[in-house]
Amino acid sequence: MTSILALSLSEPAKHGLSQKALEIAAPFGFPITNSMIVTWIVAAALILFAQLATRHLTDVPGGAQNFLEWLIEGIYGLLESVIGRHLVERTFWFFATVFLFILAANWLGLLPGVGTIGWGHQTPDGFRVERPLLRGANADLNLTLAMALVFFACWIVWALREVGVRGVAHELFAPKGETSGPLRVLMVAVFFAAGLLEIVSILFRPVSLSFRLYGNVFAGENMLETMATIVPGLGWLLPIPFYFMELMVGLVQALVFMLLTAVFTLLICQHQEAGSAAAHG
Repeated sequence: MTSILALSLSEPAKHGLSQKALEIAAPFGFPITNSMIVTWIVAAALILFAQLATRHLTDVPGGAQNFLEWLIEGIYGLLESVIGRHLVERTFWFFATVFLFILAANWLGLLPGVGTIGWGHQTPDGFRVERPLLRGANADLNLTLAMALVFFACWIVWALREVGVRGVAHELFAPKGETSGPLRVLMVAVFFAAGLLEIVSILFRPVSLSFRLYGNVFAGENMLETMATIVPGLGWLLPIPFYFMELMVGLVQALVFMLLTAVFTLLICQHQEAGSAAAHG
């Protein structure tokens, strides 16, 4: 049967949400997936809101400017309490951007129509969408991995700028504490081995960051789809309580991604940060 674009008013496919984003177009050979469309919508909406809120700045903010300033000040204060003023001044642009983007993407993915409008075919139980036009952006592992890799590149730059190659090597391999004699030789060997393990851990951070965010968002979307199909005729009612839970999950996951990346940055730059704090005290 010829596929058509329509709104799915019946239960979705039994197999649940596909594990990867689906290609819906390929202009000039460039593949465009349903998650890419949501990514572009979120990015455009954030840019448009920032432009509108800052178009006419006033000393006494109101409306959109007031909300934007409250949001930015809240994120800045939270990060400053975690990583300190010196680091937050250098890294705030990344952490605030990634938090707002993840949060907006998570919440936009809960809007009606995301996952239920697309190409499919008619079945005895109604119309079934097989290729959704829209898919939650963070339910695509490509996006979450890309954000984690961008952070990893920034983390390397920040670490080298704050403490240098020698400082990074000292943080990873240098023995901690005051020791002497044979015990110091043993501690050098132990901390060198620990440093090698830490390097492995650092290399796996992008993987853990990306799968944590992807897994939670993907699981949430599957849960909502299950609730919409578990009892025929009540697909419009059962998911409602879970939507409120997913709103909280979307916020928590944005905070977790931002704070984990901030803490990873602090761990490699903490000695420099402590020295800067003492110098300004």
